[in-house]
Amino acid sequence: MSCWALIPIKTLSLGKGRLAGALSPAERQRLIRKMLDRVLAALTASRLVEGIAIVTPECRALAGKATLLPDRGAGLNGSIADAAQSLAAFGATELLVLHGDLPLVNRVEIDRIITLGRSTGLALAPDRRRQGTNAIYLQPDSGFEFRFGTHSFASHQAEAARCGLRPTVVDLPGLAFDVDEAPDLDLLGDLLVDLREGAKMSPQVSTQMRTQDFPINSRSVPIWQPVQPEYSLMHARD
Repeated sequence: MSCWALIPIKTLSLGKGRLAGALSPAERQRLIRKMLDRVLAALTASRLVEGIAIVTPECRALAGKATLLPDRGAGLNGSIADAAQSLAAFGATELLVLHGDLPLVNRVEIDRIITLGRSTGLALAPDRRRQGTNAIYLQPDSGFEFRFGTHSFASHQAEAARCGLRPTVVDLPGLAFDVDEAPDLDLLGDLLVDLREGAKMSPQVSTQMRTQDFPINSRSVPIWQPVQPEYSLMHARD
């Protein structure tokens, strides 16, 4: 089996808009990058992930992070579906689709959702409010269609039923914790990143430690040539 992880990343300048009251635009972009680095580190350390891909309109800005697939503006779900087809054509037989704003996820949780997903063919990891979906394990040929957006956890459960699948629901703290709103920053505790690279942060946020850059999965050998799209994509997920 060949399991690939797939991370959708929107235009960096448009990300995390709901944090605008707590972080400056530059701080939000640094937060996006540093959370992505942590997700990539967990995937790199996984025993079960063979390759890592990012679907994004920011191919140039994220060069070197992983295998890059250009987002051609089909919306969040369409872009993930297109990328999933590309990976399946390349040889991926399993996919782990997850968001890039999961700063507490670790390799144990990554391997756990894959292992549990293999037992039923589908695994869903909801957010801690059990409204959104932070990660999905699936097999590309299952006919499952992505339903990310408002209340996506319920939508993905309904989609599973349509496909005749009984998903395993995976409740793990790192997979459940995403950063969408200002109160989420406080929950980072001593893992909160110094977004101003050593300077004092915005008054709303206290800095306790700095994240580090992690090596990216060397198993992701094939690199698609980056294509710079001529649009600015806004995903439903901030």
